[in-house]
Amino acid sequence: MPTIGRWGRIIAVIRLTTGLILFFYVLTHNLNHALGLISLAAMEAGRLVFLGFWRPLEIVLLLAALLHLAIGLRALYRRKSLRMPPLEAGQLVLGLSAPPLIILHILGTAVAHALYGLDDRYAYVLWAAWTLSPRDGALQAAAIVVTWIHGCIGLNYWLRVKSWFAPWRPILGALALLIPVLALLGFVAGAREVAALAADSAWTATLRTRINFPSPDQLAFLYTVRDWLLLAFAAIVCGVFAARGIRTLATRRRAIAVSYPDGRRVIIQPGTSLLEASRIGGIPHASVCGGRSRCSTCRVRVIEGLERLSPPLEEEERVLARIHAPPAVRLACQAQPTGPVTIQPLLPPHITAPKALIGSDVSQGKEREVAVLFADLRGFTSIAERRLPYDVVFLLNQYFRLTGEAIVAAGGHVDKFIGDGVMAVFGLKGRPERACAQALDAARRMATALDMFNAQHHAELKSPFRMGIGIHFGPAIVGEMGFAPALALTAIGDTVNTASRLESATKEENCQLLVSEIVAQSAGLGAEIGRRCEISLRGREQTLVAFAIEDAAAIPISA
Repeated sequence: MPTIGRWGRIIAVIRLTTGLILFFYVLTHNLNHALGLISLAAMEAGRLVFLGFWRPLEIVLLLAALLHLAIGLRALYRRKSLRMPPLEAGQLVLGLSAPPLIILHILGTAVAHALYGLDDRYAYVLWAAWTLSPRDGALQAAAIVVTWIHGCIGLNYWLRVKSWFAPWRPILGALALLIPVLALLGFVAGAREVAALAADSAWTATLRTRINFPSPDQLAFLYTVRDWLLLAFAAIVCGVFAARGIRTLATRRRAIAVSYPDGRRVIIQPGTSLLEASRIGGIPHASVCGGRSRCSTCRVRVIEGLERLSPPLEEEERVLARIHAPPAVRLACQAQPTGPVTIQPLLPPHITAPKALIGSDVSQGKEREVAVLFADLRGFTSIAERRLPYDVVFLLNQYFRLTGEAIVAAGGHVDKFIGDGVMAVFGLKGRPERACAQALDAARRMATALDMFNAQHHAELKSPFRMGIGIHFGPAIVGEMGFAPALALTAIGDTVNTASRLESATKEENCQLLVSEIVAQSAGLGAEIGRRCEISLRGREQTLVAFAIEDAAAIPISA
């Protein structure tokens, strides 16, 4: 027999599967509407293909709709708070708005076809919605927008935690905006064509006969069914909210305190998740996937009361294992306290999906083997003293742009710009053994870009810009440091200090680039590229073996 956790996983899969089925139905329906921009005949031709696929699957489609609605209402009941992010609230409101908008359309097409043999061709649908009952036509237009946006929000929550989604997001976003617009325009264009035909009473009479238009009694029955279904839906939704209220009253005496390091304290009812506790207390809390256990951004460190949390179920264990979380870390969307607890959210509350996907938990502090590059302009201060502030900022920003582009193109992370210098880190993504080669590639690109910069601005500069670069490889603590909203991913440690010292030593060695021996060996840099030297480090008796390279642009591309 499936465990509780397994049932939760099954329900999540059913919710996703039924949502995808319904979204594909809405997508194909909207594309069929868009054919109205061509002609009514094109809409009808598209409808034959549409129905050829969907009509045999009507039972599957109905079952998917009922299951998706039931799971949504279950989720609404299980919520301990209605405080949620605006996007999540919008999805909930739109989801509850969809059934009342589409009930009459379903009764007037699929149900009427099954009961009375109605030929629900586009000419009939557009005539009924545009000419016979414009109010119902407005409801159908609203249904197009409501169902589409609801589905797109759900897809966004599902896909935003996928690593491949970020590059495709602008394209998919444009399609998400374009498709309903085309559907509405096609609907209006087709309806106008039908309205022009309906001006001839003979055409209307012929249409009624050809489609086997329902009798007044049959229409009255369909509207009665519509009214009863609307009442039943309203009663179910109100029942869910009433049950929530009864549950709150029944559990009020068993209140639980959730505390935070800054002294804030939230009182919750049993069965409330830690994520819901933060929302109840108005405490910003990261949750990229919307609390569906698809990401790990809501994770918290349990400072006190770990034993008073519900044990992690299968889905939470899978996510925690993926990020190699220590025992005191739990997913706030899944963990439910049974007694007082103190927790610390681990990620910034407004973290974005792409940032959350950069190396599971590098941003939260991790020792990692990285290559660190420091670069600094030589003599820029004296140059700046002879120029207007605008000129200084312009030239410096031009240099920073070229430098930053070179670092990113080589696969590095621009850590920070310091005055007229820059710090970059390599090895945060991908294989650490590639970090040294990437750092040397960045140095080569930076030197080449500086040569181009000097050539472009030779008329403005009395002397060309010169640069010193130092690179070292080793362990460093990497994480987001600072305070919101000034958090930044950076690296600290002896490796960083050594790279900085190498950059300073380029003045003494009269070269453009100094790389430590470990960098040269790891990147396969030939000894003929530079001369061997020994650099003294502050606080150390031993010197550091390094290679001085006069022109970094001469580094082989394969290095």
